[in-house]
Amino acid sequence: MSRRPRTIYLVQCVSRKLSRPTSARDLYCSPWFLKARAFVEAQKTSWFILSGKYGIVAPNTFLRPYNVTLNNMNARRRRAWAQMVTSRLRRHCRAGDRVVLLAGYAYREHLEDRLRLWGCRLETPMARLGIGQQLRWLSRRLRF
Repeated sequence: MSRRPRTIYLVQCVSRKLSRPTSARDLYCSPWFLKARAFVEAQKTSWFILSGKYGIVAPNTFLRPYNVTLNNMNARRRRAWAQMVTSRLRRHCRAGDRVVLLAGYAYREHLEDRLRLWGCRLETPMARLGIGQQLRWLSRRLRF
């Protein structure tokens, strides 16, 4: 029996974090992340955070603040990070699933091909938008 394809959202972490340990969904506190979190939670489907330090993180995972970003890593380290993420994501994502990436290029570049090889359908709705445009895109979708 075949299963129905799922939708999984992957949301990039941000540098602005609370100064105390808390759940991953609450640790990141920039306006962009708060809107992205509200958007994906309104979809009522699975979502994960793409963390520069931890790879892929479930929203309820307890984390301590950290300061690691892919934007400061060379291509070799970003590829290794993407390998770690895809090996962990394999438990949650299968061929036919729709994966929506709300993430910048450094976080997407080595993930996209790996996910496509699995047969996932990828969407990157904010890929070519600047940060102000991304905030507007999210705001428009939060008005139900």
